[in-house]
Amino acid sequence: MVSPSKARVRELFVSSPDGGSRTVPLDHDQITLGRSSANELCYSDDAGLSRQHLVVERAGEYWQVRDAGSKNGTLVNGFRISEARRLQPGDRITAGHLTIEFREGGGTTPAPRPAPAAQTVIFVDGGATPARSSTLETSLQVSDKTAHMRALVDAGRKLGQNMPLEEMFQLIMNLSIEAVGAARGVLMTLEGGELVVRAAKGQGFRISAGVRDLVLNQKQSLLISDVRDNRALMERMSIVEQQIRSMVAVPLQTEERVIGLIYLDSPHFIHEFTEQDLSLLTVMANIAAVRIEHVRLAEVEQAERLLSRELAQAAEIQQGLLPATTPAVGGLELAGYNVPCRTVGGDYYDYIPCVDGRMTVLVGDVAGKGMPAALLMSNLQARAQILFEDPEDLGATVARLNRIICQNCPGNRFITFFVAVVDPGTGEMTWCNAGHNPPIVIRADGNVERLQGGGLILGIMPKAPYTHQTSRLNPGDLLVMFSDGVSEACRPGADEEFGEDRLAELARGLRGESAEAIQHTVIDTLMKWIGDAPAADDITLIVVKKTALA
Repeated sequence: MVSPSKARVRELFVSSPDGGSRTVPLDHDQITLGRSSANELCYSDDAGLSRQHLVVERAGEYWQVRDAGSKNGTLVNGFRISEARRLQPGDRITAGHLTIEFREGGGTTPAPRPAPAAQTVIFVDGGATPARSSTLETSLQVSDKTAHMRALVDAGRKLGQNMPLEEMFQLIMNLSIEAVGAARGVLMTLEGGELVVRAAKGQGFRISAGVRDLVLNQKQSLLISDVRDNRALMERMSIVEQQIRSMVAVPLQTEERVIGLIYLDSPHFIHEFTEQDLSLLTVMANIAAVRIEHVRLAEVEQAERLLSRELAQAAEIQQGLLPATTPAVGGLELAGYNVPCRTVGGDYYDYIPCVDGRMTVLVGDVAGKGMPAALLMSNLQARAQILFEDPEDLGATVARLNRIICQNCPGNRFITFFVAVVDPGTGEMTWCNAGHNPPIVIRADGNVERLQGGGLILGIMPKAPYTHQTSRLNPGDLLVMFSDGVSEACRPGADEEFGEDRLAELARGLRGESAEAIQHTVIDTLMKWIGDAPAADDITLIVVKKTALA
């Protein structure tokens, strides 16, 4: 009799946007999830997650999910939760870009068996047991030793030539068919777990699943001299329909792995394959597999060199989208800094003079890194340059920007955004925060304020409302704007962030300095905090200081 505890195995089925999934058994009382490596479930590349995002925990005989104070929230069955929520089988949790289903499984899954070592198996009598092993040395002692040696020498010479990968696939196919006198054949490689035809001769044939699995999964070469002598194969419709009488199949195998297979057959008994044919084809396949990998590596290196040049050009173009110089504005000091964690990045900041003399200062952070984020950043820059030249109603202008971003932003991307319009003379400031890290206002007397509220991150809901708020910068006051690459920067080997409080306290102590001096000191301190470790995210910092008019 199965006990209730064993019959009701609880588990989480986690699905990510790239199609990946994993099953996590709930075999202890609490599991945490987030971007930090301190979590049991760590998804460091999901920009929609907070470092500590949610907790799934036991509550008596039930399980519940609890949001851990995340920035973007946790949803259960489409509804955002504000307190612990009891889970029922089939409930779907959404966090960042992850979908997590709470299930009652039926038990544990046995661990997969390790793949057997490579071996050559020859079926000559149609039985289920190999008749005997064969090596190249013994096979070359037969009467056609000279012909096989000539085929190997020819294969080695031709495969050593420089040629595109697609031409090499066809050459290997032709050499294989010529070497053993097959009527037709196919060369297939494994690409992302799927077999892809790379070269073929002949039409209308299908490889038996049993033959395919034996070669790929068990790393075995296979010879069937006469299919009529093998009862198991004669019962397979794919073999019968194609009237196959003799077949040979070998893995394309390097030292580390099987990368594909070569399959040859002879319908209507045109040619009966021999053990010597199998040995020859096995050796040729090993030579071909190594050569294929070398060509692939060369093509990858060439592609990487080309990509590196293109990325360098893209980085130069992207830097041209950011302010080349800091504008001189009476009554304001401005200083900005940006460095991507990769060649290109998704952070953006800008100064845009308004037609009425005010200055628009803004910062945005596209979710993700690299080229996709850089492309969305350039789109944001182009729209912002036009929209914020004359922002009469700042909330309405941000709402319009959001509608445009929603039309061009993929479903797994979004943008956090903050914009402030400052009057250099009076210090009057109108601002709107669309889900960005709250900028810090440091008053001349040392008081600290944070600018929160305004609306959702951009790119999620096209009809989301946005509101603006007003404040005033008096002489000596600072406005510090930053991306999460600053606040979430970690010490090497430690899970301690630089943090917004540390940033505020540092700027507070520097408030008597110029905006440029403050920016330099903060960045220097941040780089010492990071040490020799590469930055995990793009870093952007803008300092605005109100000064008295001359």
